[in-house]
Amino acid sequence: MSKILVFGHLNPDTDAIGAAIAFGHLQQALGKEAEAVALGEPSEETQYALDYFQLAAPRVITQVKEETTNVMLVDHNEFQQSVSDIADLTVLAVVDHHRIANFETANPLYYRAEPVGCTSTIIAKMYKEENVEIPQAIAGIMLSAIISDTLLFKSPTCTPDDVRIANELAAIAEVNLEEYGLEMLKAGTKLSDKSVDFLLDLDAKSFTMGDKIVRVAQVNTVDLSEIFDRQAELEVKMAQLSEENHYDLFLLIATDILASDSELLVVGEPVANVEQAFQVTLVNHRAFLPGVVSRKKQVVPQLTESFNQ
Repeated sequence: MSKILVFGHLNPDTDAIGAAIAFGHLQQALGKEAEAVALGEPSEETQYALDYFQLAAPRVITQVKEETTNVMLVDHNEFQQSVSDIADLTVLAVVDHHRIANFETANPLYYRAEPVGCTSTIIAKMYKEENVEIPQAIAGIMLSAIISDTLLFKSPTCTPDDVRIANELAAIAEVNLEEYGLEMLKAGTKLSDKSVDFLLDLDAKSFTMGDKIVRVAQVNTVDLSEIFDRQAELEVKMAQLSEENHYDLFLLIATDILASDSELLVVGEPVANVEQAFQVTLVNHRAFLPGVVSRKKQVVPQLTESFNQ
């Protein structure tokens, strides 16, 4: 078999990159010629984790078929969130913790999806199942991914498996989980010097909901005003990106990681579906979402249900 590329979704977060690194290493340990790559540059949060555990960032690719046809996907399955030539490739495996949508293959494959808070939680289990030792740095990057995806266990997506695995990985990585986790999360909230283009692309995914294309971006912060002082500029850019990419709706979720609440900014139509999904009335294109921190569990399912009614 030819070389296998392992990667997470576009606009990769810490789990997309960390899971790719960990799963790629596992495949190598199992005798496969695998390489972890990324569909974008690491965020500051992710780079903090990579630097802390002295790991190189995976090389960034935009297409695959010129070097191989065999790929393994982590932390995503929807084709619109994947590499540009995904339809021309052979997907050998998927390890994910998201909904399954807009995904099909011509051949059988290994598919593992679990309703946990983080893909790296699943991959850590796979190391145990395959009796493969987890190196310190690999444990560290998987731990970082779990901290990121669960917001240090505050997200409603967090499960007992995530907490248990994170504590086991922290022991292997030789870090204080709480201290390291808070410092890593804070590293990703330095946004005052970032452009609106950066903010809207930092952690954004597109979803098909009914007959609409909905773009949902999320940024973490410790000061919501730092985001919304730039609302006018953000709205202009969201409208521009929607026109260029044919999004019907563009949602920006700004999440206060300390208070565990979010503020929503909406550009596009139909806003009625957004208001119905969250039981809010938008004022100046905005709404406060108390207790909402997870796009996967508290935003996408509610929106999807609203559009499918």
